[in-house]
Amino acid sequence: MTVWAFDLDGVVWLAGNAIPGAPEAIAGLRAAGHEVCFATNFSFAPVAEAEQKLARIGVDGAGRVITSAMAAASLVAANETALVVGGPGIDEALLARGAGVVRDGDGPVDVVVVGYDPEFDYAKLTRATAAIRAGARFVATNEDPTFPTPQGLLPGGGSLVAAVAYASGVQPVVAGKPHQPFADLVRDRYGAEGIMVGDQPMTDGRLAVRLGYRFGLVLTGVTGRGDLPVEPVPDLVADDLAALVELANSSKH
Repeated sequence: MTVWAFDLDGVVWLAGNAIPGAPEAIAGLRAAGHEVCFATNFSFAPVAEAEQKLARIGVDGAGRVITSAMAAASLVAANETALVVGGPGIDEALLARGAGVVRDGDGPVDVVVVGYDPEFDYAKLTRATAAIRAGARFVATNEDPTFPTPQGLLPGGGSLVAAVAYASGVQPVVAGKPHQPFADLVRDRYGAEGIMVGDQPMTDGRLAVRLGYRFGLVLTGVTGRGDLPVEPVPDLVADDLAALVELANSSKH
């Protein structure tokens, strides 16, 4: 059976509201014996919050969510201390690794981890920049410039990462989609064959290429029909997740 990996924002939901037909299509895949997981660059929330949001729209995501915070934490050793600019999801992933977490103060740290943070300000930029200039490694959860909402595109974690990189003069190691740390998490759990369904060729499509998965592009998020053609070239393109699953099933016959 095929492994189906789904991005969340713009694919399964928009601002936590189910995209019509998505929960039913996912349930149908699982009923047919396919493995399903959820691969998101959104690092802010703890994993349980994503699982609960999925449950509220009728999708069982327990133990099936992989985040860019988890990928970033995989780059931090248990005996290291990280200065975090981001949400509690990053703290959770780092603590699960056995690493130390700080958010304030000017003491020495081993690594600075930056992700989406709606309370990002000049003080946080200053602390992160100072730590990196003092020799701390710089890890970014992801480099997505925006993320989709019903009100349109909003600045993503990558926008904040770019500010820290510009101020510090140091480019980060990026952990999230489409980079190797995230790919390693997916491959270790689910193997080397599957289909990655997403709305962003630059992240979801490139992750599919890195994994050796097929790439299914849906047009309910960042990418619209007017943006086609895109690179990497999708194996499947559909208006939404439900239509893409139907197209994949019909192409087998």
